[in-house]
Amino acid sequence: MYRAVALAGLRQGVDWDRPEQLAKIARQVDIQLVGPRVLLDGEDVSEAIRTTETTAVTRHAADNPAVRQHLVKLQRAAAAGDEDVVAEGRDQGPLVFPDAECKIFLTAGPEERARRRLADVRAQGETATLEEVLAAQERRDQEDSSRPFGPLVAAADAVEVCTDGMALDEVVDRLESLVESKKP
Repeated sequence: MYRAVALAGLRQGVDWDRPEQLAKIARQVDIQLVGPRVLLDGEDVSEAIRTTETTAVTRHAADNPAVRQHLVKLQRAAAAGDEDVVAEGRDQGPLVFPDAECKIFLTAGPEERARRRLADVRAQGETATLEEVLAAQERRDQEDSSRPFGPLVAAADAVEVCTDGMALDEVVDRLESLVESKKP
């Protein structure tokens, strides 16, 4: 959702030094999560929100308390009444769904994460080096960890899962096993 707001800001030529502009955009756009797809005002932007350009400005949405407050409200509303919600994001356990029965904090070493991101970037037809991706990732992690509202922290009751060396299907199997173990 933060990436979708950032993309809308890019498209509308927002002044990143005027956070109220981005907050206004966040309140005006329609963001829908439909399975694995993200729709922004009805347009599938699932790939557009993962570009290097959008990633570089997403911090403006994530660091904006008014944007965050609005999106947290939307996330909670989307999950209301549904007992089997899977949410992904850096603030889902500690901030958005603090009472969730099962919280998982995925980790991977910096090199592993950078290699994965580089593969994603290249799959989108963009060019980058491992060093560039690693440097951008380190900046983002520092910014996300020091954010005053919704920082990158594990919930106190989250299970940490290090995914270094694991294939996607192995990660999914591990997560499914953890969820099953939490069921009454």
